[in-house]
Amino acid sequence: MLRETYTKELRHLQDEILRMGSEVEENLLKAVEALIKRDLTLSEKLVQADKWFNQRRIDIGSDAFGIIATQQPIASDLRLIAASLEIAGELERIHDYVKGIGNISLMISEAEVPAELTVHMPQMAEKARYMLHRSLDAFTERNSQLAYETIKSDDEVDKLYNKTYRAVMTYMAANPESFELAQRLEWAAHNLERAADRVTNMCEWVFYLATGQYHQGKELLKTYQNQNK
Repeated sequence: MLRETYTKELRHLQDEILRMGSEVEENLLKAVEALIKRDLTLSEKLVQADKWFNQRRIDIGSDAFGIIATQQPIASDLRLIAASLEIAGELERIHDYVKGIGNISLMISEAEVPAELTVHMPQMAEKARYMLHRSLDAFTERNSQLAYETIKSDDEVDKLYNKTYRAVMTYMAANPESFELAQRLEWAAHNLERAADRVTNMCEWVFYLATGQYHQGKELLKTYQNQNK
């Protein structure tokens, strides 16, 4: 009975990570949709929803430490618990960026938004969402190769952000009276770029879960490449 309870608690912990991640995926896309379509009701909902994600992180932490305190988990299960704690934190931070985009939408609600400053944002959001989805798959499967491949995708989001940044700088130079609007749109794009960076952090913990080795970003890429020559 004790072993069965232990297994259920570990499965519940993993399921809660996946549930939280699925909600973050959905809201990443909604944030950009609300910004571009000027959907203030949706923007407000996303801002208010952030409280739920903050609480989920706390609840997952409580569950994780409860397992440690009562079940004396073995090494591989401890890695799952540690990775779950870190991934929950990253998911909560990603939703902070969603909330940030929602707030930006509300701040510029009466402004006319130049299309050239938001043209890359839907693609950025979709790529970040896809990275997040793959990282959660890698977490479920303990798949270090998928974690590695997902990290490599971060460069694609960076390139789109750089295009947006250049467009913002060009627009600011030509329209100094709209500096504040352009700056806020750059913040929105930067939030999407940072969301993808947080997914990279998640993949580092998936790699640790799968292999017992923790490496950061570029170091992880080099390590994986060396191991698979």
